[in-house]
Amino acid sequence: MGWAIALHGGAGDIPLTLPTERRVPREAALRHCLQIGVDALKAHKSALDVVELVVRELENNPHFNAGRGSVLTSGGTVEMEACIMDGNTKRCGAVSGLTTVVNAISLARLVMEKTPHIYLAFDGAEKFAREQGVENVDSSHFITPENIERLKQAKEANRVQMVGRIGDTPIIGAGTYANNLCAVSATGKGEAIIRGTVARDVAALMEFKGLSLKEAAAYVVEESVPRGNVGLVAVSAKGEVTMPFNTTGMFRACATEDGYSEIEIWPSVQN
Repeated sequence: MGWAIALHGGAGDIPLTLPTERRVPREAALRHCLQIGVDALKAHKSALDVVELVVRELENNPHFNAGRGSVLTSGGTVEMEACIMDGNTKRCGAVSGLTTVVNAISLARLVMEKTPHIYLAFDGAEKFAREQGVENVDSSHFITPENIERLKQAKEANRVQMVGRIGDTPIIGAGTYANNLCAVSATGKGEAIIRGTVARDVAALMEFKGLSLKEAAAYVVEESVPRGNVGLVAVSAKGEVTMPFNTTGMFRACATEDGYSEIEIWPSVQN
């Protein structure tokens, strides 16, 4: 039994014709974030420390829908969210509706460690961030030209994200879940992931049906959620990893202690 790490940069209708100028920097970012996580694991950092470290890097990278580069609401604003969970204790922390906090994942961890609560949102979460001295900036920092253009396209297609909408990411059991068997992070269409309690179902199939990590994840992705809606990355306590999806593509990367690693966008023979 050794360590394993898996991360994603989102799943959805990612065309095989994705322009090189969009594909290459995203692959490089996945490689960079994965290496940071691997180095931290080799240095015997705790799982929570590694998760926070890697997610901060993803948040700071403008090519993914987290932190700088987050999808804009119908009002042209950002409302960021994050969640962290300790599978050994089931302690967890979540935040949403953030507009100035540089790293939402760090605030989620503070909610877990410094409050009796699990979930803080909007003004209350921002107030807590100020009280904790968490780094914040003007909200314009998070808005990129690419996402301004995407908002324009979304409005034309009548599929914008309403102000105040909360996705699957901060909802325990939907976008995020961990216990003593596995840790799961889902991505895709948040509403479908919430309805399907995706992350918890993977763990439940392992716990109550005795399925392996790969069997449980594959069942949830292929049988529980309509096609085109979900992907997930998951690791088991045994050091296994799986990254299935039923969308066109999913930005993803993983590595295990025995030397296996993968950085992919579209379906691969390993998937």
